[in-house]
Amino acid sequence: MNRRAFSIAGGACFIAGLIMTIAGHYIAFVKNDVFAIGGMLIALVAGFIYVRIARGDWRDSLIGGAVSGAVGSLLAIAVSVVLGDVPPMIMVIGTCASLVTGLIGGVIGQLIP
Repeated sequence: MNRRAFSIAGGACFIAGLIMTIAGHYIAFVKNDVFAIGGMLIALVAGFIYVRIARGDWRDSLIGGAVSGAVGSLLAIAVSVVLGDVPPMIMVIGTCASLVTGLIGGVIGQLIP
């Protein structure tokens, strides 16, 4: 896995997720209607970013995209749990969902020339 690409993609995922988490802490609409879909979309974009930076083979792209989405989301969800906005179980569910969408982002990044 390309460490530079992972740092950039995972960091971007965490920062975007953190912004969404803070917004959701203060805005009910974000918390109730945006967290799930928004978090998965952010992870998908992180997977895509990873692939576009790393330019590796399929294996690297799938693993890097999945891990970038999952780690960035896990950290943002942890902040949301600490703030009391979501139950701890969401760390497991949200991270797994973000892992899958990060992987999908990796696939999309590999398929687009």
